[in-house]
Amino acid sequence: MTATFALPRPSSFRFSPGRLVAWAMLAGFIVCSLFPLWITLKTALVPTATLFDQATLLVPTEITLDNFRRVLGLAPVDPSTPSSPINFAMALRNSAIFTLLTVGGQVFFSALAAYAFARIRFVGSTVIFYLFIAATMIPAIVLFIPNFVLIKELGWLNTFQGMVAPTILMSPFAVFFLRQFFLSTPRELEEAARMDGASPFRIFWSVVLPVHKSAIATLSILLSINAWNDFFWPFLVGRDAEVRVMSVALSAFKTQQQNGNPDWTGMMAGTVLSIVPVIVLLVLFGRRVVESLQFSGLK
Repeated sequence: MTATFALPRPSSFRFSPGRLVAWAMLAGFIVCSLFPLWITLKTALVPTATLFDQATLLVPTEITLDNFRRVLGLAPVDPSTPSSPINFAMALRNSAIFTLLTVGGQVFFSALAAYAFARIRFVGSTVIFYLFIAATMIPAIVLFIPNFVLIKELGWLNTFQGMVAPTILMSPFAVFFLRQFFLSTPRELEEAARMDGASPFRIFWSVVLPVHKSAIATLSILLSINAWNDFFWPFLVGRDAEVRVMSVALSAFKTQQQNGNPDWTGMMAGTVLSIVPVIVLLVLFGRRVVESLQFSGLK
């Protein structure tokens, strides 16, 4: 018997004019998307005194971190800077607190509701679920006035509880997202836990959630980005420096100008500080977000 050897197949990746055009267009889109971020970072690294001298340069000839130290309160404020000091370090802390409270509440309560819709059958459960999902079609701005009146009557203006109260319990997208995963949970796992005497909440907490921890992490990332970038509601109820988040702090920094001369270096330094956490999340967990969204869409 003569031995035969299969020749290795040529790589399926081949250069073609169409493929090159597609890659060139993709590279162009990436450059166009990242160019504003680069200009923001470049402006934040340029000394205030030489900002306009280096405005036309893509790469600054002189780099400094004084702008970041200044907006973080780590360096004395230069009297020549055209804006009043804003404590961005406190704003970063407030944004982290606001994001953790909002995301923690939404994930927990939305997971409870999603599990109920996925496993508990009662009269009108399907109708209630679709009515709940229909809330995504209601513009958020419609709810701002009644929510603001309620928060004011409760005396929660300029407090963290006033900032998180309208959104900590309700997130229709989170309920829909998690329900798609909970529907795929093997019932055998729940039945085994039930035979061992586990209560419904124990099954939810110790069996279902660990199985779908990847989905929980993905949802947490999506909600964190949304909460971190939220502006209008924190602007309405949290203007004091003690609870002011980064988006509101940037707005306040912009409006506190002297003689109509904006502090562009300070503004861009604050902007870089506000987008770094979002970029880190997307770089570390972007693939997981895409994969989970594809799975939930197929379900």
